[in-house]
Amino acid sequence: MSISTVESDTVSALAEALRGPLLRVSRRLRQEAQKVGLSAQDALILGYLRKHPGVGVSELAEFDQISRPTMSSHVKRLEAAGWLRRTSDPRDGRRQGLIVTPAGLRKHEAIQRHRNDWLAARLVRLSPGERERLAQAAGPLLKLIGLDA
Repeated sequence: MSISTVESDTVSALAEALRGPLLRVSRRLRQEAQKVGLSAQDALILGYLRKHPGVGVSELAEFDQISRPTMSSHVKRLEAAGWLRRTSDPRDGRRQGLIVTPAGLRKHEAIQRHRNDWLAARLVRLSPGERERLAQAAGPLLKLIGLDA
């Protein structure tokens, strides 16, 4: 067996081992978000706008890898809820950006706290060594999905 075949088999086995746990953790975090009254999509949008205030619908759609009309529907719903608002671009009056409102900030912070509490309650059950291995995996996982740590 060549080295590339062995490496390929190892990578495939790792993909198989990670897929299920990552999907289950993601699903549980989405469920926890809904307990606070915010969809995972809403939390993602509000979180992105907190870090990048003033971006438009097109950039949000590109970030989330969904169509512009679909993102526009999400934005309209979040506007109606009072969690974000449009703002004029000072350099180009035709362009509108999006910012999170104080109510949106409170909602996003509430979901972040709830998710973190849920996750921390599970992490404390692990041994210090297991937590250390997870901490070391955070950077590579972000790199895996294209978000450098």
